[in-house]
Order: sequence, then structure tokens, then C-alpha cells
Amino acid sequence: MRIFGVILAGGEGRRMGGADKALLPLAGRPLIAHVLDRLEPQVERVLISANGDAARFAGLGCPVLADDRSQGPLSGVLSALTAAAALGATHVVSAPVDTPFLPGDLVPQLLLAAETSPGGLALASDAGGDHPVTAIWPVGLAPALAAFLAGGEARVRRFTEAHDAARAVFPDPRAFLNLNSPEDLVAAEALLKGAA
Repeated sequence: MRIFGVILAGGEGRRMGGADKALLPLAGRPLIAHVLDRLEPQVERVLISANGDAARFAGLGCPVLADDRSQGPLSGVLSALTAAAALGATHVVSAPVDTPFLPGDLVPQLLLAAETSPGGLALASDAGGDHPVTAIWPVGLAPALAAFLAGGEARVRRFTEAHDAARAVFPDPRAFLNLNSPEDLVAAEALLKGAA
């Protein structure tokens, strides 16, 4: 089993005033660096899914993948599955770029849950609900995902439900906190200072 990670950094950041979320500063470092710190120790290699100038991520040392067609997070997942399969990976764990508090046991818990899913797909969940963009995807799902997107559908939840995704339940709801607004960024700064 060879597991790669992908940070999904292709969002438009509308609620952040159109800013590139990945590069927004959090505790003096770009938001994407916090996600990378959480994901990198748990996987063999990390990819970044982002459109636009890939050079803005040059300092992170991760390959940057552009979407073939921009249809939201699933486009990034498909690009990652295709690239990871070509490099010999068996699975990809996806995480949004605005989740800087991912749990340190994300990948093992997703793997355990995936064993109970017929297709080997599992997503993160907590008391507040599901987080379908934070999930483990077998690379063998790429053709089904490509067909799904080609059919004009792009909703993550619809795809995960159609493929009987299992759920890995995490106790701390802050682990999947999405930073969608400037206020969220301020709250995250406070959380980080409290943990220091």
C-alpha cells in the first residue's frame, strides 16, 4: 500500500475577498504550510491541486497539479488520483487547504474505516457532520470519478454516497475547522496561540 496526499488549493476564496487562501498568513506562515505540516508525516508524498501559477508553491517542494476541467474539489481529486497512480500509489488522501488543524491520526483512521467500504472509500466525520472533501480514495476510482465529472455532476457528497463511503469518526470537531472568512482566520490564530 502506497498512500499519497493531496492538498486541494483550487478554491476561489470568495469569502476571503478573492484572496488566494493557500497563501493567507496564519501565525506568520502560509495557510497551506500548516496543512502540509499535518498531512506530510502521514503519507509517502504530498501533491498540491491548484490552478494558476504553480511557482507560488515552489518553496514547498511538492508537485503542483492543475485541473483538466475545473468542477470543484473533485477535479483536484481526479488529477491527484491520475498522477498518484502513474507514480505507483494505491491511495490518495485529500484535504482542503483551509483545514490547518487536521488530526495526526487522519490517515490511519481513514484506512481503518475504508476497510468497511465495498469500494475502499472513506471520509472524515465528527459530531458536526461529514467532511467529504477530507477522504481516502483508492486510485482505482479514477475512471468512475472521471465519468461522474464528464456527466456534469460535481457534488462530492453525491459521489461518496454513490460509492458507499465509510466514515472515520473523529472526536475533536476543531480538527476539520474550515477557514472560510477573515473572522475564521482570527479565531484560528487564537487557537494556535492557546496551544503554544
